[in-house]
Amino acid sequence: MSYCRQEGKDRIIFVTKEDHETPSNAELIADDPNDPYEEQGLILPNGDINWNCPCLGGMASGPCGSQFKEAFSCFHYSKEEVKGSECIDYFRNMQECMQRYPELYPQEEDKDSSTQAESDTGSASAAPTEGSALSPETDATPSTSDVSSDSVSPTDSQTAS
Repeated sequence: MSYCRQEGKDRIIFVTKEDHETPSNAELIADDPNDPYEEQGLILPNGDINWNCPCLGGMASGPCGSQFKEAFSCFHYSKEEVKGSECIDYFRNMQECMQRYPELYPQEEDKDSSTQAESDTGSASAAPTEGSALSPETDATPSTSDVSSDSVSPTDSQTAS
């Protein structure tokens, strides 16, 4: 014989083997698109932005949440030929706000510079690094004046035979 027991907010249902043999008569209810607790993704069915979407990583809340919402909304609803081109001021405001809170919004260049500073402390060499740019005087590509007039290109030798 099956029975049900309530423990706090939970309801525990004990069933018998016979209960499992009969087909279920449970009815599934369609998701309510207006339910704020349902996970709908970034864009709700009506086209609005779901500010509670975990994909936003909490950017819609916090000290710069209003600036983020303004910038993101402007971009999302943009009708310009270059999408979001009219939103530059909103994104600038958001960036300025984020720079006021570096502990909450670390900058990518801060991570890169701290990593490079750590690697530079081990070597005080003045040798150029692999990624350093060549100056125009040390450019490795030969100019046309470096080629002598009596040199033969492969295409000339192929056509001569």
